[in-house]
Amino acid sequence: MDRRNFLKVAGTTGILIAVSPSTIGTRLYANDGTLYSAYEKVQLVDASGAAIKASALKKETNYIFNYPYKSTPSLLLNLEDAVQKDVKLQAEDGQEYLWKSGVGPQKTIVAYSAICSHQLAHPTPNDSFLQYVQKDKKTMAYETGGVIVCSSHLSSFDAKGGAKRLSGPAAQPLASIVLEVAQDDTIWAVGVLGPDKFHEYFETFKPEFKLFYGGKREAKELVKISAPTVTLNEYTKEIIQY
Repeated sequence: MDRRNFLKVAGTTGILIAVSPSTIGTRLYANDGTLYSAYEKVQLVDASGAAIKASALKKETNYIFNYPYKSTPSLLLNLEDAVQKDVKLQAEDGQEYLWKSGVGPQKTIVAYSAICSHQLAHPTPNDSFLQYVQKDKKTMAYETGGVIVCSSHLSSFDAKGGAKRLSGPAAQPLASIVLEVAQDDTIWAVGVLGPDKFHEYFETFKPEFKLFYGGKREAKELVKISAPTVTLNEYTKEIIQY
């Protein structure tokens, strides 16, 4: 099993302790905030229900799957270049946490919550303001491509560096979706690293939940067993990118 380990600061000693997400059934804390939350372990599958293989993911393609809840979209990427390692990140409340790297044969596969940390813009079946912009493309949000962009208010995030905020009004990184790649090349989501925006999201988009999921209660159900994964073009009717 190819799994990423994350580091927790132990008390006031400053000692970093390696933690394997699959062994955790509760939450880890850094200072007063949540560092890592374990959720249902689910397999990423295609629209037909067949297992998605890490080696089959197209490079620099936006894939969307809902996790850890049925209504919370996540962004899956297989990047062209190797990602950074041991990236120190900071939440808007000042808590610090460490993003280790990507997964897969070349450690180029990453996943992040697709809910913008600024004002919660996210992909829906109708439209999407948030997506990865390929290296050879241009964006008004940042000086180069190869970044995740929220075109709602032009925040950008480092796809190779734990979705660290690069520009714009966002005050913190996107939350990371913790992935594992098994020996048979299948991909599994197991938890969320970093502070998420799920509570605010569930309080803000009640009409949307009724339209797409039947209501807030259904929208808040945890994803179990498998998570259908499709390209952003298949997921949404319109992609808005500046």
